[in-house]
Amino acid sequence: MTFLFVLDPLEALKPAKDSSIAMMRELQRRGHEVWACTPRTLAWEAGAVWAESARRIALPDGTGGAPWFAVQETRSRALAEFDAVLMRKDPPFDLEYLYATHLLEAAVRAPRPARVFNDPRALRDHNEKLAITEFAEFIPPTLVSSDPARILRFREEHGGIVVKPLDGMGGAGVFRIEAGDPNTNAILETVTRLGTRTVMAQRFLPEIAQGDKRILLIGGAPAPFALARIPKPGDARGNLAAGGTGRAQPLSARDRQIAEHVGPVLAARGLLLVGLDVIGDFVTEINVTSPTCFVEIEAQTGFSVASMFVEELERRVGIPSAPAMRKRD
Repeated sequence: MTFLFVLDPLEALKPAKDSSIAMMRELQRRGHEVWACTPRTLAWEAGAVWAESARRIALPDGTGGAPWFAVQETRSRALAEFDAVLMRKDPPFDLEYLYATHLLEAAVRAPRPARVFNDPRALRDHNEKLAITEFAEFIPPTLVSSDPARILRFREEHGGIVVKPLDGMGGAGVFRIEAGDPNTNAILETVTRLGTRTVMAQRFLPEIAQGDKRILLIGGAPAPFALARIPKPGDARGNLAAGGTGRAQPLSARDRQIAEHVGPVLAARGLLLVGLDVIGDFVTEINVTSPTCFVEIEAQTGFSVASMFVEELERRVGIPSAPAMRKRD
């Protein structure tokens, strides 16, 4: 079978840690064809959506310093020709990303429909910061506002807070503000752009010292291990992109409670793969664009999240399941 990845340029991916590459390797191991294109190469014409200059690739074993991929073929193909299309473009969720989801949705609705994961409409409907508000019983005290004065009152009520933009990733633009911080007003004016940009404020959770856990949901079910991302000294951000260190660990009872409540709801909306960010007992973000941490979890535990994901993907496209081989030596 053939699978198309819509994602950032292949040359920009980091094979040592990229979850999309882990998915590709698992698909290839199972005998499937792997194709790739960028969102900018999507085009609609005459009722069909096309991937212009899509590339069929092979993934060598990575030894000997060879490039991680080799292009076998390049040509334009209709999305409906693929058994599934995987939207794995990293944020920012800007206008170009938005347009790509509309094109992908057009492919889903075409007379000859494509199968797209995650569902493009669901990608639009679930902002990775705001999506937590649907599950208020599992989140810390949270405020969404563009008003610096209201955010200041929130900080006075809850002590230390964390403020973050609604369109960021990797910890970019995140500020921790403690009670009595003389820079508070300047920070709030900056992050809200003088009250013209909506942001999220949350009570600071000291449990961040034990890690910001990434829990992966596949078809609504959690992988058995999370990756706790430990902040570097002097930082309140656990994101690996911000210098955090990843430590795989089994899910706690609370982690499973959250996953069992949230997972089926999101899966029913076409979100095949979701990454929950959990600090202590609370969900702080719900990642739907390109959840990661596959490689780190397998490297530390031997459990192949990529295998679990591809098994579910194959089931969705009607391939009989092979015997599970999720634990790797």
